[in-house]
Parts: sequence; structure tokens; C-alpha cells
Amino acid sequence: MKPATDAAAPNIAPVYDMVVVSNRLPVDYLGGEGAQTQWKASPGGLVTALEPVMRAADGAWVGWTGVAEREFEPFEHDGITIVPVPLSADEVEDYYEGFSNDTLWPLYHDVIAPPRYHREWWDAYVRVNRRFAEAAANAASDGAVVWVQDYQLQLVPRMLREIRPDLVIGFFNHIPFPAYGIYSQLPWRRQVIAGLLGADVIGFQRAADAGNFSRAVRRLFGYRTRGTVIDVRDDDGKVRHVVARHFPISIDAAAFEQMARRPEVQERAREIRKSLGDPDIVMLGVDRLDYTKGIRHRMKAFGELLRDGRLSVEEATLVQVASPSRERVDTYRQLRDEIELQVGRLNGDHSTLGHQAITYLHHGYPREEMAALYLAADVMLVTALRDGMNLVAKEYVASRYDDDGVLVLSEFTGASDELRQAVLVNPHDIDGLKDAMVEAARMPKRERARRMRALRKRVRDNDVANWSATFLETLTGAGPISPGVPDGLRAAIARLAEMPRLLVALDFDGTLAPIVDRPDEARSTERARTAVERLADADDTRVALVSGRALDSLKDVAAPPVAALLSGSHGVELQLDGGGVTLDLREGELTSLEQLIEIVEDAASSSDGAWVERKPAGIALHTRKLSATAGAALQRVARERVDAALPGLSTRSGKNVLEFAVRASDKGEALTRLRQHVGADAVLYVGDDITDEDAFATLDIDDVGVKVGQGKSLAAFRLRGPDDVAELLELLADRRDAAR
Repeated sequence: MKPATDAAAPNIAPVYDMVVVSNRLPVDYLGGEGAQTQWKASPGGLVTALEPVMRAADGAWVGWTGVAEREFEPFEHDGITIVPVPLSADEVEDYYEGFSNDTLWPLYHDVIAPPRYHREWWDAYVRVNRRFAEAAANAASDGAVVWVQDYQLQLVPRMLREIRPDLVIGFFNHIPFPAYGIYSQLPWRRQVIAGLLGADVIGFQRAADAGNFSRAVRRLFGYRTRGTVIDVRDDDGKVRHVVARHFPISIDAAAFEQMARRPEVQERAREIRKSLGDPDIVMLGVDRLDYTKGIRHRMKAFGELLRDGRLSVEEATLVQVASPSRERVDTYRQLRDEIELQVGRLNGDHSTLGHQAITYLHHGYPREEMAALYLAADVMLVTALRDGMNLVAKEYVASRYDDDGVLVLSEFTGASDELRQAVLVNPHDIDGLKDAMVEAARMPKRERARRMRALRKRVRDNDVANWSATFLETLTGAGPISPGVPDGLRAAIARLAEMPRLLVALDFDGTLAPIVDRPDEARSTERARTAVERLADADDTRVALVSGRALDSLKDVAAPPVAALLSGSHGVELQLDGGGVTLDLREGELTSLEQLIEIVEDAASSSDGAWVERKPAGIALHTRKLSATAGAALQRVARERVDAALPGLSTRSGKNVLEFAVRASDKGEALTRLRQHVGADAVLYVGDDITDEDAFATLDIDDVGVKVGQGKSLAAFRLRGPDDVAELLELLADRRDAAR
């Protein structure tokens, strides 16, 4: 938290460096007025996911209290500052129950139920989104990170950017994003996409969702999309790079395992089984009462298994927890009536005095009781017809510290992308679902243990802390980087290794070579040099060095393989097959270059430790040896002098360097020319500098971008330093050899 800086306004509220914005706050109102107001922490996947982040950042959470027609002052709860946003009863009905849950929810879930479109609902959605945006803007410090959550607030990113362009804005969509053919039904389709594109990073549960979003952007706005990067043209004509990619959410796996290991929870699991008649097989479903969850499908399948004699009520029972949901919405009231009628019929047809076919529970439970239920269940049924992720599947896996139990998982959940050792099903295929349920019930213990160990490793390695850290790292460029090549990048390299024609494009300083005080002393690590030579020797792989250095300097320090392609001076110089290609400067550009050199060298002469590097089409002012404050001040002076004398020159900032060029070019343009020259089917680009972002922005969906070191980046992957780059290149060379 930062204190208010305006001394003339003593009542200004404090502002925060980290602000989360969601429809609901992480607390529920219990009662009381004023200082006697009481709150309790509310359950839910989003709260579980973000609480640790908020406490660590001493941040603020902006959202609605769940109580209509009431206004509350900001307060602190369990280490988090709570900033309530008021909603009227009409707004709850129109914005939340109406547009959010009767328009967007069914539309985004593949129209399993028909969405309804009402203009007054849309007007309320716009009005409430603006109120949330203004509350977040008021709570955020200069340059703060604001992370907006979920489909109820899709207009907030753009509204925030209009109010506070200084903010770093992220958005995460917790539900699916539909294919364009479905999304295009929305009358306000352009406004919603424009709202989301106000964010710097837009996160989705699945890669398919991110792809659907990018296709909608192309169809509606015509913006260029390359891989996970969207080029958004703002109102002032400038292009902003927006990242849209998947960040699968998860759970606090360790907390669930710890609960499951508690003796009282294990005893409760035994009590649950006993209360059910000690059946051989307990099947469990845990869902919000929602038409997307496939509850009717699993009950139908279970009933047919009992009817056909493939399972008996004496050996198997189904426990269905269906927590109340949106009970003021007609569709949900109707769904409850249908399910309860179905339960009654199945129990009437199949239950005996000592054994009930289905135990139906229409209320929620605390986490400890859920952990006991997970331990009591032999088979977990997650049969959603469409689901952004489904954290219940991960909770079940995390709780099974005994490596027992079987997860039956719908392939239409985001979790199915990760939990491949589950028994995957198409819930619309009732016969297939029945077969899967029988397979799970009869699965041998060794097979159950093998699958569960693999599932548990996946959930542990990709827990909620990893999810939030990965998203925030992409959004801000900050966060710890583990040594070595991460699993996700290894998988991407394995895919690249299968490409018929591959271009491996590499920055030099900070990527192949450690950063040194004197640029002329930089050298590749031995491992990196050897790996580059291995790749360059292959007929189906071309290696290119893409540097901000002048070409002569690059050749001197890099000693590149003969077969390597070279790009120097940020693409102004290119050496392709058959000799060097240097872009000749025109007479006016030569005159500007001479004047530029004089101005920058004069500015640098006032600071001991700064030096100037001359390039074919420009000049670089290096401030590496100065303090951060002194370096920034010198760069500011140099920029002001150059802008005054030579307006319109190309300028770019890098790590402790400010560069001016009389002919504009960048690494992105260089990479595009190299790709065309090679005829590459895919590209691996690795770089560490801000100037490498131009190259990352040009990458296509089959390409792989790797950022080396800290800093905000468009690249999907990150490595610590040159040693890890060398390991990556060795891995690629090995994979490439094995694929031939």
C-alpha cells in the first residue's frame, strides 16, 4: 500500500500497487452495522486462488458484497483491503442475473441453454462495469497492476485504460470462450471484444479458448494476430501488443492433501461410507446446480446401469452434491425440479430398504467435509457438458494421498487438457459414459494407483501458486525463474523438432553470451557455441544471429558458423546466403547521422562511465556503468537534445542503452526477412532484450518465443540465462537428430 501523495487533501483514500477486481468479494456479509459489521471468508475457487497473492502484495480487492441496496466503506479482512462496490436490486437482476448469467453464461457454454438478449440488461452491464472500473482506478497507485476477473466484467479493461492509461491491466476469463459462430450471435459482440482488448494480457483456461478469442478479434476488427500476440490499434493510431493465451487455473493442492491426512477427516470418510450402507463402490458428483455440469446425464447413465444389472444397488451408490446456484433465475429453478424428479424416480425404481441408489444433497459443505467425501469416494464423476476448468476434479486428485480412486472426467472440461490419466468421456454419449463408469468401478488397484500418481504429480506441479505466478509474470515481467528448461518448453521443443524446415534465431548479448561491462569482450558460452554449430550443420535447420550490434562487431565477438545467417544493427544490416547485404544510407541520412553522433557524444562526455557505440545507421548510448538514476537522467538529456535537433528519428530503449537510428528497422522486420529467405515451417526465437520484443511480436502459432531473464515479454516461455539457453539448444539438437 502507498499513502496518498496530495498533502492538500488529507482524506484521500490509500492506494495500492496490486488491485484485484471481481464481481464478488472474498467475504460474505453476516450482519451488523458500522463498526459492528461482521464478515466471513467466502468459499470458492477464485478466492482460494487469489488470497495468497493478495496477502503477499498487501493489495486491495474490489467487488460486490452480495448485498443489494447497501453501501459499505472499505475495510480490512484477513490481511486484504476490501473495497466494496454497491449494486441496486435492479442492477443485480439486470446486470448479474440477467446479462451475466442469462445471456453470457449460456452463450459462452455453447448454448446448452438458449441465451436471452435484452437491451436493458446490456445497459445495466455497461453501467455496472463502469462503476467497477472507477472503483479500481481510485484504488490503484501510479503504474499499479490491476487484475480483472471473469465474464461479468469484460468491459472493465478498456474503461480502466481510458481512465488510467498508466496501469498494467490483466484479465482472466474463468469460463470458456466460444467459437466465433456461437459468439457472433451476441448483439454487442464488438463492444465486449473491445472491452477485453483494453488489457495487456488476456488469460483463458484452454488454448482452444484463446484461439477462439483471437479468431473473433480478426473477424470483428481485422487486427493482426500472430501466435498469442494481437496487434491492437488504439484511438491515437499507436499499436499495442496484447497477449491472449491460456493459463490453466488450479487449486491449493497442498492444503487439500493436508486436510485429507487429518485423522478426523479420515474418520469422517469412514462414517460417510458406513452411513451409505458400506457399499463396495461409492460414486460421487460434486457440482453447482447448473445445466452445464451434466448432472442429468450421469444420473441417467447410473440409472441405466442399475436397470441393466451391470451394477447393483447393493454394491454401488451415487452421492450427488448439488450446491444451490442462481435460484432466482427461471432456468435454474426448472433444472432443480427436473433433477429432483429424476432422483425420486431412480430411487423409487432401484433403492431397497438397506441401500439407496442416489443420495442427493442440495446444499454446500465446508472444505473439510468435502475432503472427507473425496476420500470416501471410489469413483469421482465430473461429466460437465462444458466447463472452463472444473476445480472439483483437481480437488479430488489432491485429496487422494493414498493414490487410490478413479477420476471419470468429461473431455469438455479445461481440466481434461491436463489430467490425461483420468478416464476421459464424452458425457453426451450415454453408452460411452456407462462403459467408463463400469471401467472405473472395476479397475484393478495397481492401475488405479498408476493413474492417480500421475494425476497427483500434475496437480502438485501446477498448483494455484504456479497459475497466479505465471499470469503475473507474463503481465509484469517479474517473478522467480527456475533453473533449467521447464516442462512446457521441453514439450514445445519436441514439437519444433518435427518440423521439416526450422529457423533458429538467436540474440547474442545476454542470450548466448553473458552480459559484460565491455561489449567487445562478450563471448558465447562454450556449450552454447557447440550447440549452435550442431544446429547449423544440419541441412533442415538454419541458424541466424539477430543482434543490435553492428554486423562487424557481431562477427568479431560471436565468431558465427559459416552457414549462419546474420542480422546486425536491429535489422539495418543483413548477411544472407551469398554474401553481406547492407542497406546503403542516402545523402540526407548520412548528414543526419553525422549530426546525431555529435549530439550524443557531447551528451555522453558529461558522464564518466557512459560511452557511445557507432553503428552503420545510428548510434547507441551505453549507460551500463552508471547508477540507474544517473543512467536514466543521461538518457533523458540525450533524447531531449536529439528530439530538438533531429525530430522524427527512430529511437529505442534496451537494457542500459538508448539507441537512435536514421533509418528505421527492428528485429521483427529482420526476423520476417530471415523467415522468408529460409522458407521456414517454424521459428525458435530466443532473446533477452526489450528490442527482442519486436521479434516475439512477429511469431506465428507454430513458432516458439523464449525470453531470457526478467522483464515483461510477449514470449510464451522464459529461461534464466545463457547456461539455460545452451541447455535448450542442446535439447533441440538432440531432438532434431532423433527425429531424422
